[in-house]
Amino acid sequence: MSARLSIYDWLVIAIYFSAVVYVGFRASRKAKSHLDEYLVAGRSLTLPVFVATLVSTWYGGILGVGEFSYRYGISNWFIFGVPYYFFAIIFAVFLAPKINSARLHTIPDKLLESYDRRTALMGSFLTLFIVTPAPYVLMVGLIVEMISGWNLFVSVIFTTILSVVYLYSGGLHSDVRTNALEFVLMYIGFAVILPYCYNGYGGLDFIRSHVPPAHLTLTGGNSWQYIIAWFFIASWTMIDPAFHQRCYAARNGNVARYGILVSVIFWLLFDFMTSTVGLYSRAILPNLTQPAMSYPALAEVLLPPFVKGLFYVGLLATIMSSLESLTFISAVTIGKDIVYRVFFEQKITSLRKDQLIRRLSALGIIITALISIALSMLIPSVIKIWYTLGTIFVPGLIVPLVTSYFSRLKVDSNSAFLSMTSGWVTSFLWLAIGMFRGSLNSPQYIFSVEPMYPGLLISFFFYGHGLRLKILTK
Repeated sequence: MSARLSIYDWLVIAIYFSAVVYVGFRASRKAKSHLDEYLVAGRSLTLPVFVATLVSTWYGGILGVGEFSYRYGISNWFIFGVPYYFFAIIFAVFLAPKINSARLHTIPDKLLESYDRRTALMGSFLTLFIVTPAPYVLMVGLIVEMISGWNLFVSVIFTTILSVVYLYSGGLHSDVRTNALEFVLMYIGFAVILPYCYNGYGGLDFIRSHVPPAHLTLTGGNSWQYIIAWFFIASWTMIDPAFHQRCYAARNGNVARYGILVSVIFWLLFDFMTSTVGLYSRAILPNLTQPAMSYPALAEVLLPPFVKGLFYVGLLATIMSSLESLTFISAVTIGKDIVYRVFFEQKITSLRKDQLIRRLSALGIIITALISIALSMLIPSVIKIWYTLGTIFVPGLIVPLVTSYFSRLKVDSNSAFLSMTSGWVTSFLWLAIGMFRGSLNSPQYIFSVEPMYPGLLISFFFYGHGLRLKILTK
Protein backbone atom coordinates (compact mmCIF):
# COMPACT_ATOMS: atom_id res chain seq x y z
CA MET A 1 0.00 0.00 0.00
CA SER A 2 1.04 3.62 -0.44
CA ALA A 3 0.20 6.64 1.68
CA ARG A 4 -1.61 9.73 0.43
CA LEU A 5 0.06 12.63 2.18
CA SER A 6 -0.66 16.34 1.96
CA ILE A 7 1.93 19.10 2.14
CA TYR A 8 1.01 19.51 5.81
CA ASP A 9 1.77 15.84 6.51
CA TRP A 10 5.12 16.09 4.76
CA LEU A 11 5.94 19.21 6.75
CA VAL A 12 5.26 17.45 10.06
CA ILE A 13 7.39 14.46 9.05
CA ALA A 14 10.24 16.68 7.82
CA ILE A 15 10.20 18.66 11.08
CA TYR A 16 10.35 15.41 13.05
CA PHE A 17 13.39 14.06 11.19
CA SER A 18 15.14 17.42 11.46
CA ALA A 19 14.41 17.66 15.19
CA VAL A 20 15.76 14.18 15.89
CA VAL A 21 19.01 14.87 14.06
CA TYR A 22 19.37 18.28 15.75
CA VAL A 23 18.76 16.90 19.25
CA GLY A 24 21.09 13.96 18.61
CA PHE A 25 24.02 16.08 17.47
CA ARG A 26 23.42 18.73 20.13
CA ALA A 27 23.57 16.09 22.88
CA SER A 28 26.77 14.64 21.43
CA ARG A 29 28.79 17.53 22.88
CA LYS A 30 28.42 15.99 26.33
CA ALA A 31 29.99 12.70 25.26
CA LYS A 32 33.47 13.98 24.44
CA SER A 33 35.09 14.15 27.84
CA HIS A 34 35.19 10.59 29.22
CA LEU A 35 34.35 7.01 28.25
CA ASP A 36 31.60 6.90 30.89
CA GLU A 37 29.95 9.84 29.15
CA TYR A 38 29.93 8.00 25.85
CA LEU A 39 28.87 4.55 27.09
CA VAL A 40 26.55 5.33 30.02
CA ALA A 41 25.83 9.09 29.76
CA GLY A 42 28.06 9.86 32.72
CA ARG A 43 25.79 7.78 34.99
CA SER A 44 23.62 10.88 35.29
CA LEU A 45 20.11 9.85 34.18
CA THR A 46 17.40 11.41 36.34
CA LEU A 47 14.01 9.79 36.86
CA PRO A 48 12.13 11.61 34.03
CA VAL A 49 14.87 10.98 31.46
CA PHE A 50 15.28 7.37 32.63
CA VAL A 51 11.54 6.72 32.21
CA ALA A 52 11.35 8.44 28.82
CA THR A 53 14.29 6.53 27.34
CA LEU A 54 13.28 3.15 28.79
CA VAL A 55 9.62 3.39 27.78
CA SER A 56 10.39 4.47 24.22
CA THR A 57 13.26 2.00 23.76
CA TRP A 58 11.31 -1.01 25.00
CA TYR A 59 8.24 -0.32 22.83
CA GLY A 60 9.68 -0.18 19.34
CA GLY A 61 7.87 -3.06 17.67
CA ILE A 62 4.77 -1.11 16.81
CA LEU A 63 4.07 -2.75 13.42
CA GLY A 64 4.45 -6.17 15.03
CA VAL A 65 2.00 -5.11 17.73
CA GLY A 66 -0.38 -3.90 15.02
CA GLU A 67 -0.07 -7.19 13.14
CA PHE A 68 -0.69 -9.28 16.23
CA SER A 69 -3.65 -7.23 17.49
CA TYR A 70 -5.19 -7.30 13.99
CA ARG A 71 -4.85 -11.09 13.82
CA TYR A 72 -5.60 -12.02 17.45
CA GLY A 73 -7.25 -9.06 19.19
CA ILE A 74 -6.73 -8.37 22.90
CA SER A 75 -4.44 -11.36 23.27
CA ASN A 76 -1.87 -8.86 22.02
CA TRP A 77 -2.09 -7.27 25.49
CA PHE A 78 -2.14 -10.64 27.24
CA ILE A 79 0.95 -11.93 25.39
CA PHE A 80 2.99 -8.76 24.76
CA GLY A 81 1.87 -6.82 27.82
CA VAL A 82 1.15 -8.80 30.99
CA PRO A 83 4.27 -11.02 31.05
CA TYR A 84 6.53 -8.06 30.30
CA TYR A 85 4.99 -6.05 33.14
CA PHE A 86 5.58 -9.00 35.46
CA PHE A 87 9.23 -9.46 34.56
CA ALA A 88 9.86 -5.71 34.53
CA ILE A 89 8.55 -5.46 38.10
CA ILE A 90 10.71 -8.41 39.17
CA PHE A 91 13.68 -6.74 37.51
CA ALA A 92 12.97 -3.43 39.27
CA VAL A 93 12.62 -4.95 42.72
CA PHE A 94 15.46 -7.46 42.71
CA LEU A 95 17.99 -6.46 40.05
CA ALA A 96 17.91 -2.75 39.20
CA PRO A 97 19.70 -1.40 42.33
CA LYS A 98 22.28 -4.20 42.19
CA ILE A 99 23.05 -3.44 38.54
CA ASN A 100 23.38 0.28 39.26
CA SER A 101 25.75 -0.30 42.17
CA ALA A 102 27.97 -2.57 40.05
CA ARG A 103 29.24 0.52 38.14
CA LEU A 104 29.92 -1.47 34.98
CA HIS A 105 29.11 -0.73 31.34
CA THR A 106 27.67 -3.88 29.76
CA ILE A 107 26.32 -7.37 30.44
CA PRO A 108 29.58 -9.04 29.30
CA ASP A 109 31.43 -6.85 31.85
CA LYS A 110 29.29 -8.47 34.56
CA LEU A 111 29.93 -11.97 33.19
CA LEU A 112 33.67 -11.28 33.19
CA GLU A 113 33.55 -9.97 36.76
CA SER A 114 31.49 -12.94 37.99
CA TYR A 115 32.96 -15.78 35.94
CA ASP A 116 35.75 -15.68 33.38
CA ARG A 117 36.78 -14.37 29.97
CA ARG A 118 35.32 -17.20 27.86
CA THR A 119 31.92 -16.83 29.57
CA ALA A 120 32.05 -13.08 28.93
CA LEU A 121 32.84 -13.68 25.25
CA MET A 122 30.05 -16.21 24.91
CA GLY A 123 27.73 -13.70 26.59
CA SER A 124 28.86 -11.07 24.09
CA PHE A 125 27.94 -13.38 21.23
CA LEU A 126 24.46 -14.00 22.65
CA THR A 127 23.93 -10.34 23.49
CA LEU A 128 24.80 -9.36 19.93
CA PHE A 129 21.94 -11.45 18.58
CA ILE A 130 19.49 -10.40 21.29
CA VAL A 131 19.97 -6.69 20.59
CA THR A 132 19.97 -6.81 16.79
CA PRO A 133 18.05 -3.77 15.49
CA ALA A 134 16.96 -5.74 12.41
CA PRO A 135 13.22 -5.86 13.29
CA TYR A 136 13.18 -2.10 13.77
CA VAL A 137 15.20 -1.45 10.62
CA LEU A 138 12.56 -3.47 8.76
CA MET A 139 9.62 -1.66 10.36
CA VAL A 140 10.85 1.88 9.81
CA GLY A 141 11.84 0.91 6.27
CA LEU A 142 8.31 -0.34 5.58
CA ILE A 143 6.78 2.94 6.73
CA VAL A 144 9.19 5.07 4.69
CA GLU A 145 8.58 2.82 1.67
CA MET A 146 4.85 3.43 2.05
CA ILE A 147 5.01 7.21 2.44
CA SER A 148 7.81 7.86 -0.07
CA GLY A 149 7.23 5.32 -2.84
CA TRP A 150 10.88 4.19 -2.72
CA ASN A 151 11.62 0.48 -2.77
CA LEU A 152 12.16 -1.25 0.57
CA PHE A 153 15.93 -1.58 0.26
CA VAL A 154 16.45 2.14 -0.38
CA SER A 155 13.99 3.02 2.41
CA VAL A 156 15.84 0.78 4.88
CA ILE A 157 19.22 2.30 4.05
CA PHE A 158 17.94 5.89 4.25
CA THR A 159 16.18 5.50 7.58
CA THR A 160 18.99 3.47 9.16
CA ILE A 161 21.54 6.19 8.35
CA LEU A 162 19.23 8.94 9.56
CA SER A 163 18.46 7.06 12.79
CA VAL A 164 22.03 6.43 13.92
CA VAL A 165 24.31 9.04 12.34
CA TYR A 166 24.56 11.12 15.54
CA LEU A 167 25.30 8.07 17.72
CA TYR A 168 28.77 7.89 16.18
CA SER A 169 29.89 10.94 18.13
CA GLY A 170 27.20 11.25 20.80
CA GLY A 171 26.87 7.75 22.24
CA LEU A 172 24.28 7.23 24.96
CA HIS A 173 23.84 10.97 25.53
CA SER A 174 22.48 11.35 22.00
CA ASP A 175 20.43 8.19 22.36
CA VAL A 176 18.58 9.18 25.55
CA ARG A 177 17.93 12.77 24.44
CA THR A 178 16.37 11.71 21.15
CA ASN A 179 14.43 9.04 23.06
CA ALA A 180 12.94 11.74 25.30
CA LEU A 181 11.61 13.57 22.22
CA GLU A 182 10.31 10.33 20.70
CA PHE A 183 8.63 9.35 23.99
CA VAL A 184 6.34 12.39 23.75
CA LEU A 185 5.63 11.91 20.04
CA MET A 186 4.69 8.22 20.30
CA TYR A 187 1.88 9.02 22.74
CA ILE A 188 0.70 12.00 20.69
CA GLY A 189 0.55 9.82 17.59
CA PHE A 190 -1.89 7.32 19.09
CA ALA A 191 -3.79 9.93 21.09
CA VAL A 192 -4.84 11.72 17.89
CA ILE A 193 -6.28 8.67 16.11
CA LEU A 194 -8.48 7.30 18.91
CA PRO A 195 -11.08 10.12 18.82
CA TYR A 196 -11.48 9.66 15.06
CA CYS A 197 -12.11 5.94 15.60
CA TYR A 198 -14.72 6.53 18.28
CA ASN A 199 -16.49 9.48 16.64
CA GLY A 200 -16.55 7.80 13.23
CA TYR A 201 -17.68 4.30 14.20
CA GLY A 202 -18.67 4.10 17.87
CA GLY A 203 -17.26 2.33 20.88
CA LEU A 204 -17.16 -1.21 22.27
CA ASP A 205 -20.48 -2.27 20.73
CA PHE A 206 -19.13 -1.53 17.24
CA ILE A 207 -15.91 -3.46 17.91
CA ARG A 208 -17.76 -6.41 19.44
CA SER A 209 -20.06 -6.73 16.41
CA HIS A 210 -17.32 -6.39 13.78
CA VAL A 211 -14.42 -8.58 14.99
CA PRO A 212 -14.27 -12.37 15.36
CA PRO A 213 -15.33 -13.54 18.85
CA ALA A 214 -11.84 -14.94 19.52
CA HIS A 215 -10.40 -11.42 19.21
CA LEU A 216 -12.03 -10.51 22.52
CA THR A 217 -10.57 -13.50 24.38
CA LEU A 218 -7.20 -13.66 26.12
CA THR A 219 -5.85 -16.40 23.86
CA GLY A 220 -7.05 -15.01 20.53
CA GLY A 221 -7.47 -18.59 19.34
CA ASN A 222 -3.82 -19.52 19.90
CA SER A 223 -2.74 -22.66 21.75
CA TRP A 224 -1.72 -22.34 25.38
CA GLN A 225 1.68 -23.86 24.61
CA TYR A 226 2.29 -21.07 22.10
CA ILE A 227 1.15 -18.45 24.63
CA ILE A 228 3.28 -19.90 27.43
CA ALA A 229 6.27 -19.88 25.08
CA TRP A 230 5.77 -16.14 24.62
CA PHE A 231 5.55 -15.77 28.41
CA PHE A 232 8.96 -17.40 28.68
CA ILE A 233 10.25 -15.17 25.89
CA ALA A 234 9.12 -12.23 28.05
CA SER A 235 11.80 -13.29 30.54
CA TRP A 236 14.00 -11.61 27.91
CA THR A 237 13.37 -8.55 30.09
CA MET A 238 15.68 -9.95 32.76
CA ILE A 239 18.59 -10.05 30.35
CA ASP A 240 17.64 -7.15 28.11
CA PRO A 241 20.80 -5.09 27.52
CA ALA A 242 18.78 -1.85 27.28
CA PHE A 243 17.46 -2.40 30.81
CA HIS A 244 20.95 -3.14 32.10
CA GLN A 245 22.52 -0.22 30.24
CA ARG A 246 20.01 2.28 31.58
CA CYS A 247 20.40 0.94 35.10
CA TYR A 248 24.16 1.43 34.77
CA ALA A 249 23.47 4.97 33.52
CA ALA A 250 20.96 5.92 36.24
CA ARG A 251 22.02 8.48 38.83
CA ASN A 252 21.42 5.99 41.66
CA GLY A 253 19.68 2.73 42.49
CA ASN A 254 16.38 4.40 43.41
CA VAL A 255 16.17 6.07 39.99
CA ALA A 256 16.72 2.66 38.37
CA ARG A 257 14.15 0.88 40.56
CA TYR A 258 11.37 3.45 40.56
CA GLY A 259 12.04 4.40 36.96
CA ILE A 260 11.17 0.88 35.83
CA LEU A 261 8.04 0.77 38.01
CA VAL A 262 6.83 4.08 36.59
CA SER A 263 7.64 2.81 33.10
CA VAL A 264 5.27 -0.13 33.61
CA ILE A 265 2.41 2.35 34.08
CA PHE A 266 3.30 4.10 30.82
CA TRP A 267 3.56 0.76 28.98
CA LEU A 268 0.13 -0.23 30.30
CA LEU A 269 -1.34 3.02 28.97
CA PHE A 270 0.33 2.64 25.58
CA ASP A 271 -0.74 -1.00 25.32
CA PHE A 272 -4.34 0.08 25.89
CA MET A 273 -4.04 2.65 23.10
CA THR A 274 -2.34 0.35 20.59
CA SER A 275 -4.62 -2.64 21.26
CA THR A 276 -7.72 -0.48 20.90
CA VAL A 277 -6.51 0.97 17.60
CA GLY A 278 -5.67 -2.57 16.44
CA LEU A 279 -9.22 -3.74 17.17
CA TYR A 280 -10.67 -0.77 15.30
CA SER A 281 -8.44 -1.59 12.34
CA ARG A 282 -9.69 -5.19 12.28
CA ALA A 283 -13.32 -4.01 12.58
CA ILE A 284 -13.10 -1.27 9.95
CA LEU A 285 -10.73 -3.00 7.50
CA PRO A 286 -11.43 -6.75 7.83
CA ASN A 287 -9.71 -7.86 4.61
CA LEU A 288 -6.19 -6.45 4.81
CA THR A 289 -3.61 -8.50 2.94
CA GLN A 290 -0.78 -7.00 5.05
CA PRO A 291 -1.84 -7.07 8.72
CA ALA A 292 1.55 -5.61 9.70
CA MET A 293 0.39 -2.40 8.04
CA SER A 294 -2.93 -2.27 9.89
CA TYR A 295 -2.15 0.99 11.69
CA PRO A 296 -1.08 2.92 8.57
CA ALA A 297 -4.02 1.49 6.63
CA LEU A 298 -6.42 2.75 9.28
CA ALA A 299 -4.79 6.18 9.25
CA GLU A 300 -5.31 6.39 5.48
CA VAL A 301 -9.04 5.77 5.93
CA LEU A 302 -9.69 7.98 8.96
CA LEU A 303 -7.29 10.87 9.37
CA PRO A 304 -7.31 14.31 7.74
CA PRO A 305 -4.18 16.19 6.65
CA PHE A 306 -1.76 17.25 9.39
CA VAL A 307 -3.32 14.80 11.86
CA LYS A 308 -2.23 11.96 9.59
CA GLY A 309 1.29 13.39 9.61
CA LEU A 310 1.25 13.43 13.43
CA PHE A 311 0.19 9.79 13.48
CA TYR A 312 2.95 8.73 11.10
CA VAL A 313 5.45 10.67 13.21
CA GLY A 314 4.17 8.74 16.24
CA LEU A 315 4.82 5.45 14.44
CA LEU A 316 8.27 6.55 13.29
CA ALA A 317 9.22 7.83 16.76
CA THR A 318 8.13 4.58 18.42
CA ILE A 319 10.29 2.50 16.09
CA MET A 320 13.30 4.78 15.77
CA SER A 321 13.75 5.08 19.54
CA SER A 322 14.38 1.33 19.70
CA LEU A 323 16.43 1.34 16.51
CA GLU A 324 18.77 3.99 17.93
CA SER A 325 19.18 2.32 21.32
CA LEU A 326 19.71 -1.21 20.07
CA THR A 327 22.13 -0.04 17.40
CA PHE A 328 24.26 1.64 20.05
CA ILE A 329 24.18 -1.36 22.40
CA SER A 330 25.05 -3.69 19.53
CA ALA A 331 27.90 -1.38 18.51
CA VAL A 332 29.35 -1.37 22.02
CA THR A 333 29.03 -5.15 22.15
CA ILE A 334 31.00 -5.47 18.92
CA GLY A 335 33.60 -2.82 19.66
CA LYS A 336 34.19 -3.12 23.39
CA ASP A 337 33.03 -6.59 24.38
CA ILE A 338 34.26 -8.56 21.39
CA VAL A 339 36.92 -6.79 19.30
CA TYR A 340 38.66 -5.00 22.17
CA ARG A 341 38.45 -7.98 24.53
CA VAL A 342 39.75 -10.46 21.96
CA PHE A 343 42.48 -8.43 20.27
CA PHE A 344 43.53 -5.54 22.51
CA GLU A 345 42.62 -6.06 26.17
CA GLN A 346 45.90 -7.67 27.17
CA LYS A 347 48.08 -5.46 24.95
CA ILE A 348 46.88 -1.89 25.29
CA THR A 349 47.98 0.54 28.00
CA SER A 350 45.33 1.95 30.32
CA LEU A 351 46.07 5.44 29.00
CA ARG A 352 44.90 4.54 25.50
CA LYS A 353 42.13 2.16 26.58
CA ASP A 354 39.27 4.68 26.69
CA GLN A 355 40.07 6.20 23.29
CA LEU A 356 40.37 2.80 21.62
CA ILE A 357 37.11 1.46 23.09
CA ARG A 358 35.29 4.56 21.95
CA ARG A 359 36.67 4.29 18.41
CA LEU A 360 35.87 0.58 18.19
CA SER A 361 32.33 1.18 19.48
CA ALA A 362 31.83 3.93 16.90
CA LEU A 363 33.02 1.53 14.20
CA GLY A 364 30.59 -1.02 15.62
CA ILE A 365 27.72 1.34 14.71
CA ILE A 366 28.61 0.99 11.02
CA ILE A 367 28.96 -2.80 11.29
CA THR A 368 25.66 -3.09 13.17
CA ALA A 369 23.83 -1.02 10.58
CA LEU A 370 25.10 -3.20 7.73
CA ILE A 371 24.23 -6.48 9.49
CA SER A 372 20.77 -5.22 10.44
CA ILE A 373 19.99 -4.13 6.88
CA ALA A 374 20.99 -7.57 5.59
CA LEU A 375 18.99 -9.45 8.25
CA SER A 376 15.89 -7.32 7.71
CA MET A 377 15.96 -8.26 4.03
CA LEU A 378 16.52 -11.95 4.81
CA ILE A 379 13.66 -12.37 7.34
CA PRO A 380 10.95 -9.87 6.33
CA SER A 381 8.62 -10.57 9.29
CA VAL A 382 8.85 -8.65 12.54
CA ILE A 383 7.16 -11.21 14.77
CA LYS A 384 9.17 -14.06 13.22
CA ILE A 385 12.46 -12.25 13.96
CA TRP A 386 11.39 -11.63 17.57
CA TYR A 387 10.25 -15.19 18.09
CA THR A 388 13.31 -16.77 16.48
CA LEU A 389 15.84 -14.69 18.41
CA GLY A 390 13.98 -15.00 21.70
CA THR A 391 13.45 -18.72 21.54
CA ILE A 392 17.11 -19.41 20.68
CA PHE A 393 19.16 -17.01 22.76
CA VAL A 394 17.18 -16.27 25.93
CA PRO A 395 17.66 -19.82 27.32
CA GLY A 396 21.43 -19.43 27.11
CA LEU A 397 21.85 -16.12 28.88
CA ILE A 398 19.11 -15.80 31.47
CA VAL A 399 20.22 -18.32 34.12
CA PRO A 400 23.95 -17.50 34.49
CA LEU A 401 23.39 -13.73 34.14
CA VAL A 402 20.54 -13.27 36.63
CA THR A 403 22.13 -15.51 39.26
CA SER A 404 25.47 -13.68 38.93
CA TYR A 405 24.00 -10.75 40.89
CA PHE A 406 23.32 -12.94 43.94
CA SER A 407 26.36 -14.38 45.71
CA ARG A 408 24.44 -17.31 47.17
CA LEU A 409 23.15 -18.36 43.76
CA LYS A 410 26.30 -17.80 41.71
CA VAL A 411 28.06 -20.96 40.51
CA ASP A 412 31.59 -21.65 39.29
CA SER A 413 32.81 -20.48 35.89
CA ASN A 414 32.71 -23.92 34.23
CA SER A 415 29.11 -24.52 35.26
CA ALA A 416 28.08 -21.03 34.13
CA PHE A 417 29.74 -21.51 30.75
CA LEU A 418 28.12 -24.93 30.25
CA SER A 419 24.73 -23.58 31.31
CA MET A 420 25.03 -20.70 28.86
CA THR A 421 26.35 -22.69 25.91
CA SER A 422 24.09 -25.70 26.28
CA GLY A 423 20.98 -23.55 26.63
CA TRP A 424 21.21 -21.69 23.33
CA VAL A 425 22.73 -24.60 21.38
CA THR A 426 19.89 -26.92 22.44
CA SER A 427 17.23 -24.39 21.47
CA PHE A 428 18.95 -23.70 18.16
CA LEU A 429 19.20 -27.39 17.25
CA TRP A 430 15.61 -28.00 18.32
CA LEU A 431 14.47 -25.16 16.07
CA ALA A 432 16.64 -26.36 13.17
CA ILE A 433 15.30 -29.92 13.44
CA GLY A 434 11.75 -28.58 13.52
CA MET A 435 12.35 -26.60 10.35
CA PHE A 436 13.98 -29.62 8.68
CA ARG A 437 10.99 -31.82 9.55
CA GLY A 438 8.53 -29.14 8.45
CA SER A 439 9.43 -25.85 6.83
CA LEU A 440 10.78 -22.41 7.64
CA ASN A 441 7.28 -21.04 8.09
CA SER A 442 5.76 -24.15 9.68
CA PRO A 443 8.34 -26.12 11.71
CA GLN A 444 7.38 -29.53 13.10
CA TYR A 445 8.99 -29.71 16.54
CA ILE A 446 9.85 -32.96 18.29
CA PHE A 447 6.89 -33.97 20.50
CA SER A 448 5.35 -30.60 19.43
CA VAL A 449 7.49 -28.92 22.10
CA GLU A 450 8.63 -25.32 21.46
CA PRO A 451 12.48 -24.92 21.30
CA MET A 452 12.70 -22.65 24.35
CA TYR A 453 11.65 -25.38 26.80
CA PRO A 454 14.44 -27.91 26.15
CA GLY A 455 16.94 -25.04 26.03
CA LEU A 456 15.90 -23.77 29.45
CA LEU A 457 15.79 -27.30 30.84
CA ILE A 458 19.36 -28.09 29.77
CA SER A 459 20.61 -24.71 30.98
CA PHE A 460 19.03 -25.25 34.39
CA PHE A 461 20.50 -28.76 34.50
CA PHE A 462 24.11 -27.57 34.22
CA TYR A 463 23.43 -24.64 36.51
CA GLY A 464 21.86 -26.99 39.08
CA HIS A 465 24.88 -29.27 38.85
CA GLY A 466 27.15 -26.31 39.58
CA LEU A 467 24.98 -25.18 42.50
CA ARG A 468 25.05 -28.70 43.92
CA LEU A 469 28.86 -28.77 43.74
CA LYS A 470 29.01 -25.41 45.47
CA ILE A 471 26.83 -26.66 48.32
CA LEU A 472 28.79 -29.92 48.69
CA THR A 473 32.18 -28.16 48.83
CA LYS A 474 31.16 -25.77 51.62
